[in-house]
Amino acid sequence: PLEGITWIGEQLLERASAELDEKENLHKRLLALQLAFDIGEISEEEFEIQEEELLLQIQAMEEEAAEAEL
Repeated sequence: PLEGITWIGEQLLERASAELDEKENLHKRLLALQLAFDIGEISEEEFEIQEEELLLQIQAMEEEAAEAEL
């Protein structure tokens, strides 16, 4: 029984860590996108499209995390 509880705890920790890594990766991509726009590598239109996609992904992750806490 104790091994089962330990395993569940490890699985939860693994998932939380993976979600944090994914969220951090999305934030890094957002910063890289901003830099690409700032130095003129992409147009404002392309920036806005990609920015919206990244922000929606971040928002979805935050909503999923909030629901999991309930």
